[in-house]
Amino acid sequence: MLLYQDLLTGDELLSDSFPYKELENGVPWEVEGKWVVTGSVDVDIGANPSAEGDGEDEGVDDQAVKVVDIVDTCRLQEQPSFDKKQFVAYMKKYIKLLEPKLDAENKKKFMDNIQPATKYLLSKINDLQFFVGESMGDDASLVFAYYKEGATDPTFLYLAHGLKEVKC
Repeated sequence: MLLYQDLLTGDELLSDSFPYKELENGVPWEVEGKWVVTGSVDVDIGANPSAEGDGEDEGVDDQAVKVVDIVDTCRLQEQPSFDKKQFVAYMKKYIKLLEPKLDAENKKKFMDNIQPATKYLLSKINDLQFFVGESMGDDASLVFAYYKEGATDPTFLYLAHGLKEVKC
């Protein structure tokens, strides 16, 4: 199994159980999320509850919750939304923090393609939700989510160069 950690904070942001598609020369990755139900599942095994006792379950938590699989699995934390000016300021800071951590080949590819990727994200800024890893670090990489036209499940966008692949 492969995990993808935030290069800046070490937080787990993605795993290979969620396939990705490269966009804009491979800088952003697109990953399809799904709404899933977690928690208690009612299973009818055919037993007669009146013969077994008073019919009440003791100590059973019947709380089923609907969550987005990627958010739940990677423990992503939603952040307040950004306007265009705040987003550009974040990206400038992010580039300065990330650039020294990249090797020469990845640095060149990242620097050559981050501007079109930023423009792509800016074109969706009003539709984006923003997430960070569970440590909620101030200098963390952002994960972006939005709903494609007519979609009921969210699509996530990751800045690929900010991810470190770790084998488990």
